[in-house]
Amino acid sequence: MKAVIKVRMSLQDAHYGGNLVDGARMLQLFGDVATELLIRNDGDEGLFKAYDSVEFMAPVYAGDFIEATGEIISSGKSSRKMAFEAKKIIIPRPDINDSAAELLEEPVVVCRASGTCVVPVSKQRNKEVL
Repeated sequence: MKAVIKVRMSLQDAHYGGNLVDGARMLQLFGDVATELLIRNDGDEGLFKAYDSVEFMAPVYAGDFIEATGEIISSGKSSRKMAFEAKKIIIPRPDINDSAAELLEEPVVVCRASGTCVVPVSKQRNKEVL
């Protein structure tokens, strides 16, 4: 099972000069993806315990459209190991005009991560665990 979220980065997401978006924003998106996966899998939001790895691969700017995906790759009694990826799929084109944008032929991977979430057994409502 996969979960997908698509979000346009706004000027409010920009944290650095040149409208650069803070990398932590990608982790926030991964948290939302993880929540959806846990609700689908366990019927509960669960808690994000830890990231095992995070790799920032390309910059993200205000105006970029980001597609964040995740999937549960293994499950224990209460733990859910997940893998995440964020890709830039649309970029603004202010060089053309103030409202121009471009769908990228080849999305750009901007971040990859893996981590573990926990859903206490007492809160698991779905019988079938991945």
